[in-house]
Amino acid sequence: MRLKFHFILLLLLLISASCEKEQFKDTSRVVIAIQSEPETLNPIYAFGLNEGVITDHLFLYLLDLKWNENKGDVEAFPMLAEKWQWNSDSTSIDIYLRNDAKWSDGKTVSAYDVVYSFDIYSDQQVQSRFYGMFKNFYHFENGEVDLEKTFAVKDSFHLIINFLPDKVISLFDLAFPVIPKHIYENINRSEIQTAEINFNPIINGAYKLKKWERNQFIILEANRECFLYDDEMIKEIIFKVTPDYNSALTQLKKGEIDFTEDIRPSDAKQLSNQKNLKLASVKGRQYDYVGWNNIDGKYFSETKKVKPHKFFGDKKVRQALSYAINRKEILSQYLLNYGSLCNSPISEIFVNEFDSSLTGFEYNPDKAKVLLREAGWADKNRNGILEKGNTEFLFTLHIPSGNPLREYAATVIKNNLKQVGIEVKVEKLEFGVLMDGLLNRKLDAWILAWFIPLPNELKSYWYSDLTQTQLNFAGYQSAEADKIILELEKKHSKEDYIKLMKKFQQIISEDQPVTFLYWFDNIVSYNKRIKNITINPFGAIQRIWEWRLEN
Repeated sequence: MRLKFHFILLLLLLISASCEKEQFKDTSRVVIAIQSEPETLNPIYAFGLNEGVITDHLFLYLLDLKWNENKGDVEAFPMLAEKWQWNSDSTSIDIYLRNDAKWSDGKTVSAYDVVYSFDIYSDQQVQSRFYGMFKNFYHFENGEVDLEKTFAVKDSFHLIINFLPDKVISLFDLAFPVIPKHIYENINRSEIQTAEINFNPIINGAYKLKKWERNQFIILEANRECFLYDDEMIKEIIFKVTPDYNSALTQLKKGEIDFTEDIRPSDAKQLSNQKNLKLASVKGRQYDYVGWNNIDGKYFSETKKVKPHKFFGDKKVRQALSYAINRKEILSQYLLNYGSLCNSPISEIFVNEFDSSLTGFEYNPDKAKVLLREAGWADKNRNGILEKGNTEFLFTLHIPSGNPLREYAATVIKNNLKQVGIEVKVEKLEFGVLMDGLLNRKLDAWILAWFIPLPNELKSYWYSDLTQTQLNFAGYQSAEADKIILELEKKHSKEDYIKLMKKFQQIISEDQPVTFLYWFDNIVSYNKRIKNITINPFGAIQRIWEWRLEN
């Protein structure tokens, strides 16, 4: 009897696995591989790339942003906002919303949702991924938007937004996803991050959540109530969690997966020869860097005061570290030159603002040793490790687990720094643990990528006020850089704006708050049956509602 039971159970498991496999091969669906499961489907906390991609299809923005290759910039078109009208000096804008946008519970998207969204995103208590990005709005000292001065709701589909005078205002100041007020206002703001709405959202986008099977897949289905809906839309999008790279590659070749990103350069050529696949890449939007905590993180967390880090608080030391790291080796040996060296956080995709005169810190271990000596570090006891007083130069370099590029880079960096007398221990952390360590300033050094925002945003990442710039993980502080960042918020001619941007790049390159490694191409491969895909610096997975399947 027991044997019969086990046989039936095994049969059911096999049938279930087979059904799931067949389900993913349904030709009316598209399966997208993702390396890790999203932490949330709440746009407030969608810090990760996968989370951002998914929530951007669940929640609509006031504006539809598109990349213009010739201008090297983003342009704005109507989305929830049907039309808009600036006043004569561009200090306020009338927004007229569509009246046919609906939440998935049937309620109409209104101007009150828009105001509430900006309120939540700028709330210091909430600490959203957009916190600190409302510098052009009337706001309080802590960065929260002053709702009374900023917004005037005329009716459910018409509102006026007022901006601070003498600021550089654009439509990008409105480029945030709109969330439902009638849902979130019933949740204590201190509890939003753990609320059920993170996993079962009320949406207004082109797609809605159909099913979330933990650690396996997320299925989105076309939202027939959305004004973006079209009978030719792909009806279901499956984001399949596939942490094993080789497995994703195999499934891609077999047609079990239709789209995957982050193809290793070593695999690009063979995939380009596959009859059922196409290859494309996103250039100049993502760079890897080695982060150095410029400040004593523990001291800052306890006192909210700044004290230089014992290793990385000295600019000469940071410069020495950058000279000691062979960036070209990683770029050529692992990335096979699918990318370029990075010398500042401004990418060459920004045709006008990019400073091509910066040469960066070419690999020069001898120069690194000289700078370290000038900073007071010497191997006096001849044990192969530099010391200063009673402190030996040894630290832990943290990297996200499951990332072969950063594992390779960490090995190269460890060996490079060993040659100049610095001992490095490499430790892998789960991404969530790594982010917690950075947000709470617990880590001394790390390797991560920055996916640069469009349009360019500098203040959130490089401004000195560390209580308001949570993304300034390195704790970088520079009065000279601050002056330019604040100046960029004022109105300037295009020529003056470009000059300021280039001056900022020169300052940040000189200070080396982090070691800028390389811009790397995001190589993507997808099934040829998918048509009308848009792949550009704005992203690899975007505007899925425009994708079509070959009959």
